Amino acid sequence: MTTPDAKADLHRYLQSARDALLWKLDGLSEYDIRRPLTPTGTNLLGLVKHTASVELGYLGDTFGRPSGEPLPWAEADAEANADMWATADESREQVVGLYRRAWAHSDVTIGALALDTVGKVPWWPGHRDEVTLHHAVVRVIADTHRHAGHADIIRELLDGATGMQQGNDSMPSADPAYWEKHRDRLERAALEAERNA
Repeated sequence: MTTPDAKADLHRYLQSARDALLWKLDGLSEYDIRRPLTPTGTNLLGLVKHTASVELGYLGDTFGRPSGEPLPWAEADAEANADMWATADESREQVVGLYRRAWAHSDVTIGALALDTVGKVPWWPGHRDEVTLHHAVVRVIADTHRHAGHADIIRELLDGATGMQQGNDSMPSADPAYWEKHRDRLERAALEAERNA
């Protein structure tokens, strides 16, 4: 048995989340990738923009490896949540391109540094700003998978499309009648539980 490569495992989970997040944009209009579908404005392109910023921060700046990418939405004087949506002037190609460049930058950091390398998170308080590369990569994986989950729900709300990744939707059925029956069953169970409470 060979010793597992921790970096390869971490990278595989990070890349699967990246791919899942971008896949949710496929086939949608400019309007749909920007539409706010929750009361807090969650939208697909904003999730990509935010996740690109997260990678560049945790796997770049934290380890003294700034990308040089201009991120005006991350400046101290930027409006709150400016990284969670794309302006009309920020194209899909620009945001996706930024995300792909963030991947490349992060991948170089992961490849170049040992997992026990210590960095300083610039936006954390000074008394607890140190993290290892291992910690930072796990944090970015968790954040990216979390936002890929948000994207799953947003995409389902937009056009009913579901799935974990292209070619593997991880769903028990593609039949709309199955899902209608399943949803009705869950609604009945919820109402019964409320009556019994």
